[in-house]
Amino acid sequence: MSTITGSNADRSTVLITGGSKGIGLELAKQFAMRGCNLVLAARSETDLEHAAKQLESENGCRVSICPLDLTADGGVNELYRQVGEMGIQVDILVNNAGAGDVGPFAESDLNRQLAMLQLNIVVLTALTRLFLPGMIERGNGRILNVASLAAYFSGGANWASYVASKHYVLAFTRGLASELSGTGVRITALCPGPTATGFVGEAGAGDMPIYRWMPKLSPSKVAEAGYRAAMAGRTTATPGLLNKLFAFLGELPPRTVAQSVFGFLSRNPSPGSTGSRRVS
Repeated sequence: MSTITGSNADRSTVLITGGSKGIGLELAKQFAMRGCNLVLAARSETDLEHAAKQLESENGCRVSICPLDLTADGGVNELYRQVGEMGIQVDILVNNAGAGDVGPFAESDLNRQLAMLQLNIVVLTALTRLFLPGMIERGNGRILNVASLAAYFSGGANWASYVASKHYVLAFTRGLASELSGTGVRITALCPGPTATGFVGEAGAGDMPIYRWMPKLSPSKVAEAGYRAAMAGRTTATPGLLNKLFAFLGELPPRTVAQSVFGFLSRNPSPGSTGSRRVS
């Protein structure tokens, strides 16, 4: 039977959405190097096959892949079905897949906005609901939700929906952490600040001051912090000293002050431009 004791996740199986690149792939490496088997879900079968081959050759673990679009109708249930058909027990769920959208909301593409909210909120919530009961029944498990430093702020101009979606992830994680007290299951929100991945360019946020002025952590550093926090059972993890400071300030009253500072750092230097991309 799979066991999770403290920082020892040996022989556990980890399901990671968006696990073929970026922070998701680095999280996969963190678990794989500690003896875990993996299930990776993302849209691109080619990217998944490449990631699986790399992880298996470097760590000797077993990697199963599920190429699908989680935002499609029935996508979440299809992933749950595939995992069940493979006879896999998910001991650790990593909700990493997410999307970003930058630009004035009134000029944004509605379909892209809705797809982003579907992935960042609905998919994460649904997967947690599907895999959590088994963990509770076994009295052991971990869930790691990838949020954002933006989650600590009450709102963000020029990416209003994105910030709100990550605020949801943090609030959802904190609420569920209280519910799970005494069950043996722990849930963690990983809230990275600027990170050296393709997210910034894909979301069209490269010209924002927050990404031009603040130092960027490597995906491996972010993933290591997320892994350690999840296995230690901490409710939140915010890698980087400056990011921790911003997270602290973001929740201080009056929150309107922090929101104004955040708005300055995330202002759009090119009015009228928008960007929206899937990151998975």
